[in-house]
Amino acid sequence: MKYETDNFEKSMKRITDNSHKIYEENDIAASIASGSFKIDGMIVVPCSMKTLSAIANGYSENLTTRTADVQIKQQRKLVIVPRESPLNAIHLENMLKLSRLNVWIIPPMLCYYIKPKSVDELTDNAVGRILDAFDIEHNLYKRWKNE
Repeated sequence: MKYETDNFEKSMKRITDNSHKIYEENDIAASIASGSFKIDGMIVVPCSMKTLSAIANGYSENLTTRTADVQIKQQRKLVIVPRESPLNAIHLENMLKLSRLNVWIIPPMLCYYIKPKSVDELTDNAVGRILDAFDIEHNLYKRWKNE
């Protein structure tokens, strides 16, 4: 985030202000890294191919990959939002491996059929689809109506 946002401090404050708990990436003993800690699931966004590969191959080197491993082990919902393109065969094979384990792969696709008027509308559409995976109510995009 330090490299991808205009104002790192402001972005971090927004995240921390809206968080119940903040964990350190190397705190492998954090409660969320245990299968006995009850949570509904996990969203990894953005998910680099390095992190996706670690999750797909059970390499729990940090809190993110360990917690994702626990979600798979406990058969809880895990959503991966891959951030890179183009994709090569290794990326696709890792995604297929995760998909076969019931991990949701939700790339932040640009949906031009919604006729966006701004980049924010494209972003809201992608975020809305991620929230839909957890049945979290939102009004980020208009739902399809067959009338």
